[in-house]
Amino acid sequence: MSSVLPEPSEYAELAPKPGSPVWRAFNDARMLSTAGYALMLQVAHPTVGHGVHQYSSFTKDPWGRLLRTLDYVHGTIYGGPELAGEIGRRVREMHRTIKGELPDGTSYHAMEPSAFAWVHATLAAGVVEGHRKLATPLDADEKEQLWAQWIQVGRLVGVRERDLPATWAEFEPYFADVVARDLRWTPAVPEVLETLARPMPPGLPGVTPGLWKILRAPLSLQLRVMTGGLLPRELRHRLGLRWTRRDATTFRGLARVSRASSPLIRGTLAEFGPTYVRFRREALARGDVAGGHAAPRVAEAA
Repeated sequence: MSSVLPEPSEYAELAPKPGSPVWRAFNDARMLSTAGYALMLQVAHPTVGHGVHQYSSFTKDPWGRLLRTLDYVHGTIYGGPELAGEIGRRVREMHRTIKGELPDGTSYHAMEPSAFAWVHATLAAGVVEGHRKLATPLDADEKEQLWAQWIQVGRLVGVRERDLPATWAEFEPYFADVVARDLRWTPAVPEVLETLARPMPPGLPGVTPGLWKILRAPLSLQLRVMTGGLLPRELRHRLGLRWTRRDATTFRGLARVSRASSPLIRGTLAEFGPTYVRFRREALARGDVAGGHAAPRVAEAA
C-alpha cells in the first residue's frame, strides 16, 4: 500500500468530527446542487476527463455513479474514522489501474499527484461556491478553517499537504490558475452534459415511468442551469457550454429561492450527511464506494 496513505492510528485525527468546519459546510442539503459544478471542474482536467471517458460507468449508470460519489464524500465526513480510512484505501486502490494516453501522445495516470489533488480541491470549491450563491456565504475565517481541515481529510485518500495550497487565501489564485491554464474540453465533458440534459430514470422505489416523465424536464433544467451558473464564465465558453440570457435569469431565480429557503433548512435538510450515511449503511459496508469496485467489508458505517 502506498506510503502516502496515513496509518490507521491517524484516522481519528484526520476524520471530521461533529460540529467541525467540514462537517458543518457539507451538511446542508442545498449543497447537492453543486455536484454538477464540481464534476465539470474535474472532467475538464485532461487526466481526469480522459480517465472518466475511458474507464467510468458514468454514461451507463449516472445515478449509481452519483450515489457512489456521495458515498465517498459523506462516508468520509460522517461515517467515522474507521470508514473514512477504509474509503481512502478503496479510492486509492481503484485509481491505480486508470491510465492511458492523451490525444497529443503524452501518457496520463489517475495517480498523478496534481490531478488527484485537483479532484479533492473541487469538492471544497463547490461547497464554498454553493454557500456563496445558494445559502449563506462563509466568511474569511470560516473558509480558512474549512480549507485547513479539508487538507487533512485529503490525507485519507493520499493527497499530500504539499500538493495543495496551505491556506484559502493561497487557494483562490491556485484555483484561478488551474482553470485558466489546465482545464479544457475532454471527451467526458459532452458525456456529462448529455447526462444532465437527459437524465435517466433513477431506479428508486416509487419513481414510476409516469412520474419520471413529469419530473425529468424540471430536474434536467435545474441540473443544467445550476452547473452552468456556478462555473466561471470563461470556462463555460472554453468548454462550449450553451448559456443563454434565459439560462442566466433562471439561475438567478433558482439561487434566490435557495437563499430564501434558509429558514426551512432544518432537520434532515440541515443534517443531510449523517442521514445519508444511515440510508446507505449497507452499501457502504459492502464497499460500493468509488466506482463500485469490490472492497473488504466494513462492519459499521457510522
